[in-house]
Amino acid sequence: MSTEGQLDFTFQMAQERRIWKVRDLVGAVRTHLEREYTDVWVEGEISNYRPADSGHLYFTLKDESAQVRIVMFRSQARLLRFRPENGMHVIARGRVTVYDARGELQLSAEYLEPKGAGALQVAFEQLKGRLEAEGLFDAARKKPIPALPRVIGVVTSPRAAALRDILNILRRRHESASVLIFPAQVQGESAPAEVSAGVRYFNRARNVDVIIVARGGGSVEDLAAFNDEALARAVAESKIPIISAVGHETDFTILDFVADLRAPTPSAAAELVIRSRQGVEEQAQTLRLRLARATRYHLLLLRQQLTELAQHGAFARISDAISRRQQRVDDLVYRLATAQRGLLARQRRRLDMASAGVRHHDLRRVLAGVRRDLHAQQSALVASGRAQLLRHRSLLEQLQARLQGLSPLNILDRGYALVFDAEGKLVKDAAQVQAGDEIRARLAKGELSATVRQRRIDSKR
Repeated sequence: MSTEGQLDFTFQMAQERRIWKVRDLVGAVRTHLEREYTDVWVEGEISNYRPADSGHLYFTLKDESAQVRIVMFRSQARLLRFRPENGMHVIARGRVTVYDARGELQLSAEYLEPKGAGALQVAFEQLKGRLEAEGLFDAARKKPIPALPRVIGVVTSPRAAALRDILNILRRRHESASVLIFPAQVQGESAPAEVSAGVRYFNRARNVDVIIVARGGGSVEDLAAFNDEALARAVAESKIPIISAVGHETDFTILDFVADLRAPTPSAAAELVIRSRQGVEEQAQTLRLRLARATRYHLLLLRQQLTELAQHGAFARISDAISRRQQRVDDLVYRLATAQRGLLARQRRRLDMASAGVRHHDLRRVLAGVRRDLHAQQSALVASGRAQLLRHRSLLEQLQARLQGLSPLNILDRGYALVFDAEGKLVKDAAQVQAGDEIRARLAKGELSATVRQRRIDSKR
């Protein structure tokens, strides 16, 4: 049949629908976003700030018309130099992602800095305000620095130039002063913990009279280790006076406010901690002369008063009363000595009588009798135990012989065998196997494997 003149209709199948699972759709969107927005800087105001017990930080970053959720995980949050707060204007850097559980867009922040002021300055002001409110800067709680400390503790880096300056000045001003050095990093992440450890060590050991925490000058970042809260609290808890000698005269750290004394430089700390030997000797000589003059003058006044009193009639009466009382004291001393000698004599007689009574009792003979009784009881106990062991051993041998007689292995020694099928079951009837089955025979020594060629069933049974 010709198809000319017929209409040509072409039917195409509609494209098959793809139905996503929610998890797959969210995962695909998250992958696309993380690939496209791997390094994003966002500026906004913090709201709904919520630090979690895990160490992660959660908050919202918003502007006039939009907002985005921010999460900063603990590994990045612990590197922050300041504490985020609601209302703070910040810049966050991170990657855009999706939180699968709620299908929400969020920014996983890796860096955060305040808008305008630097992070270190914000952290400094926050910590300073908090510690000042707690009273850690109060002058009333600061301890006085001893004038002539015998041993001075220094917490600093052994390679620091500040340490050499301190030692040179101490050697020049007072050679007899001893110095103990606690080596610690004074820059970097580990510096606050090491300096705190030095302060705590000297407080536990109690081997110094004053502590100097020293470091030379540097940038704000270099001195950031001395703006640490844990270090500030360790210094505040110290029972030993602490001098802060960090940076130059224009540099200020949290340690300067908490310490008992701030020195503008490490060299100045060495000059403040101990006075020069010459100055001390001059002051001691001056005090010695003043004391000698005051003593001589006081003795003259007392001698004059004593002369006047000796000429008074009451002085003779007082002397007579003293003499009579002295005689009374001598009489009492004699009577006490006589009574004591009599008491000692009576005690000595009682002791002699007790010693004579003890001699009639020979403890060695008593102990020898006790020792013989113990040996006899020990021998009887050993003999009883040995007899009981022999009875148990005989009974054990009888039971072992009976058990050996009941053992199926003894039956195998007489030429019998145990036959098992392929599943390891014991074959007691020929009807349990078929021709071609694999069987295994256990002999007295070893095993045999075989294939059943034919079987014969005894119908009489």
